Amino acid sequence: MKKDMSPKKGETPEKEKQQGKKGRLRIRREDVERMLILCASALVVALALRQGGGTVLSPAEPTTVNVPVVSDATALASAETQPTVVYYQDGEGYLVPVTRQVDKTDGIAKATLNLMVASSANDLTAARLGLKTTVPEGTKIDLDIAEGKARVDLSKEALNCQNAEQEGLMVASVAQTLCEFDSVDEVSFLFDGQKRSKLTYGTDVSGTFTGKYVNLESMETLADAGAHTVQLYFPSETGRMLVPVTRTVFSDADVTTAILELAKGPRSDSGLSAPVPKDCGLLGVHMKDGVVTIDFTKEFMAAAQGEGGVQALRAIMFTAAQFPGVRQVKIAVEGQEYQPPQEAQSTFLNQEAEMITYYPGVIEID
Repeated sequence: MKKDMSPKKGETPEKEKQQGKKGRLRIRREDVERMLILCASALVVALALRQGGGTVLSPAEPTTVNVPVVSDATALASAETQPTVVYYQDGEGYLVPVTRQVDKTDGIAKATLNLMVASSANDLTAARLGLKTTVPEGTKIDLDIAEGKARVDLSKEALNCQNAEQEGLMVASVAQTLCEFDSVDEVSFLFDGQKRSKLTYGTDVSGTFTGKYVNLESMETLADAGAHTVQLYFPSETGRMLVPVTRTVFSDADVTTAILELAKGPRSDSGLSAPVPKDCGLLGVHMKDGVVTIDFTKEFMAAAQGEGGVQALRAIMFTAAQFPGVRQVKIAVEGQEYQPPQEAQSTFLNQEAEMITYYPGVIEID
């Protein structure tokens, strides 16, 4: 499969998806630590079931889901730390956003980029998440942001990528990470203080990057007249994280189109999982006063109650909540309001602490 990571018109394609699946090294922690975590998790689940009764279909008021915007930091912020979004690489060649807690600093954007540079500490943190850093070891970063434009200067070590794919991942991940900040609309690059048109393996860095097309499925269809794009969120094959995918559509790029495309599932060779069963129908998507209500057929419950139910629900909610004006997302099944479990409700995508807690025993790296 070839998965394009391409910028908008006037920009340059950033990568091709790697062929095939890579091998994984599986490292298990101490049995004692694992047992303690599992026991604690079991106790929490038991208490929740005892208090909540395990009801899945409820005529009560549906759950309100906060729109997942990075600038809404109050839910995770503390006196000493603040949340930030870091883009890493997974084993399939996708870029994956992870919400991490970092020490408060005036230079949060630069501090976030430094987390992506290969080093012993950064590589270990990424590996615990099942991911990898994207910027070559030893790279120094200088950053200037003014009037929505970010100019990032990477030292000569950034030119030490091993192939074109790594170059594309580095450029795309830096642009995506910076564009998560409200103060950044577009990104341009310098390398060792100099403007370059191309990198060592031909990656075009002459233009500006908006971070709009993360993990673009097909650049060819994007060039067609009348084409638009929507961003979808699919669970990874392991269920550890949600992966954003940009899909080209030939209808309005609105919440209805996005949910219809999400229900179709990922491409068969993508290495991603479908959040909605194939036999599940979509009865309707309605938006009123900033509230989106998504109504599925009864087959939806197979996904909601299955092993990957939490991530399936989050995939729907994050996909719907990305559109301007959306304040709440509600789910219905055959017209009945459905209340997702508390753990499915999240303002922040792929929270670092949660990813490690849910999967404490295995580290997956290439």
